[in-house]
This record gives sequence, C-alpha cells and structure tokens, in this order.
Amino acid sequence: MKRLHVHVSVKDLSASIRFYRALFNAEPDVTKDDYAKWMLEDPRVNFAISQRNRATGVDHLGIQVEDRGELTEVYERLKRAEGPVIEEGETTCCYAQSEKIWIEDPQGVEWETFLTTGESTVYGSDVITPRAAKPCCTPNRAA
Repeated sequence: MKRLHVHVSVKDLSASIRFYRALFNAEPDVTKDDYAKWMLEDPRVNFAISQRNRATGVDHLGIQVEDRGELTEVYERLKRAEGPVIEEGETTCCYAQSEKIWIEDPQGVEWETFLTTGESTVYGSDVITPRAAKPCCTPNRAA
C-alpha cells in the first residue's frame, strides 16, 4: 500500500517537533539533530521535517511505495505525466537508503516516488552524485 510523503523545511526543529507531536498526537518515529519523521497510519502519511538551511515551508511531496512492483507502477504513471522524469536510482537521503524517481508538476512542485530499502546513520550526501549542485532530497533538473 502506498503512503503519501510530505517533507517540510523548518527554522526551529524543536518547536516544530513539539507542534507536530501535538497535532498528530504521536511521537516521531525518527528523531535526529536536524530531522524528524512520523510514519502515520491515520492519515497514512510519511511526514518529515528537517532543519537544513533551506527555505522554510513545503520542500517536496512524494509517494512512498512498499515494493519494487509498486515502484514500477508509479514510475509508469510518471512517464505518462507531462514533465521530465529524473531517475535518481539508489541513494542515501533523510537517514534512509532508497531508490528514487522525481518529477516536477506544472507549478514547479517537486514530487518523488521512492522505495526505502534500509536505514542510514547519516542524513545523506547534500549533493546527488554524480550530479552536482542540488541538495539531498531534490533532484538536479539540469542533469
């Protein structure tokens, strides 16, 4: 079953964790010095916040899948959408190992589709390799 993903950039992580803890009536599933994530069932969402010196507000949206079949299914949908699809492939980002595909909607909102394959002890590279210029969790559209 797929899960909506929302990633919000925040200025004050501690204050934001307190706010979302109260809003969701739940503790974060992952808490780091610069990141927190709730894997909620009602509503079914992967909601993440990070304090990484980026513009505040909604950073990107996404669809998290549970297996390669779902990843292929959503990837086929993205190929039918109007916009260039960026196949990031295997990466480390947001304290997780993932396989990712990106697209931008007509308003410029970044959407990622990803399959999480494991955990990581680091947030991830702030530059998607081998592309160079965009931070983790944002594809390099110029590549």
